[in-house]
Amino acid sequence: MKLINSTRQQGFSLVEVFIALAIGLVIFAGVLSVFVGIRTTTAETSSSGELQENGRFAISMLTDDLSKQDFWGDYAGIFDLSTINHALAAPGNDCSGDGVNNASFPAAVSTFRTIWGETITNANPMGCFTDAKLGSDLIQIKRVLADDLVDGAGDPITTAPVGNYYLVTNANDGVLFASGTVPTVDNSRVWQYQHHVYYIREETQGSNTVPVLMQGQLTTQMSFAPVVDGIEMIRFMYGYDADTDPDAAGYGKVDAFISADDMTDELWNNAGGTKIIAVKVFVLARDITPDNKYSNSNTYQLGDLSLTFNDNYRRLLFSSTVTLYNARVDLW
Repeated sequence: MKLINSTRQQGFSLVEVFIALAIGLVIFAGVLSVFVGIRTTTAETSSSGELQENGRFAISMLTDDLSKQDFWGDYAGIFDLSTINHALAAPGNDCSGDGVNNASFPAAVSTFRTIWGETITNANPMGCFTDAKLGSDLIQIKRVLADDLVDGAGDPITTAPVGNYYLVTNANDGVLFASGTVPTVDNSRVWQYQHHVYYIREETQGSNTVPVLMQGQLTTQMSFAPVVDGIEMIRFMYGYDADTDPDAAGYGKVDAFISADDMTDELWNNAGGTKIIAVKVFVLARDITPDNKYSNSNTYQLGDLSLTFNDNYRRLLFSSTVTLYNARVDLW
């Protein structure tokens, strides 16, 4: 009689299968939780980094421009038609701020304002743009660019290139002119003239409304371009010094910082020797898109302006104080 060997094959019992499934679900839930946490942290880190980058770039741009406000190359006097001549017509789309002498080029009336700002109450405050965000500030700054224009031999240019306005000046006088032959001014150098305007507008990007910092720049006309997304508000506090005697204890020190709302014509015009010598800059940066998992009920203090929100946007507030180096210059 022949015997046949056989092995009995056994699988997992139903209980073992359920236990394995339960363990697998626990492990999967843990992995999923870690993945969601990493993704959330990554999104928050990316958002924070973008806020930091946008805010720092915006405040760096504003403070750098302000620090060079009223810089006129070699010229050391007050910039007006008593010593600076020109026969220029207003450029296209010229921006004219408040006051009787506050366009791109000086006029033969009152004081030429090389810095001016206001809190925006209508979308077209200067006649050159129509989309300003109400409640934010604007500021305009006039100066020449820091580097004089020279030819290949390092000498002052004799012909200015097309596309901008220029100032040829020595320490005592000068001429504003358009491109072409440089007017004759003894012992002079040539600089590119500039007029900048900054304000906030809101743009529709997909399903989101995004605040944007805009810059107006004078070439042959005033033209505007977005420079930084996610800048929700800009605010400026102007520091003035009313002391006119260089020997006075308070000369060259800020008496008070006030907003554009409280500035007067006398302060803007530096009348009676009072001068704006510093500016506090506040920039509120905001996320491009909201995060429904984040609630923002914070209060942000921009100088004398307090803003409280109740939404899902992350924000960061940046501030800096700028000394207007050229405000007290009589002689270099």
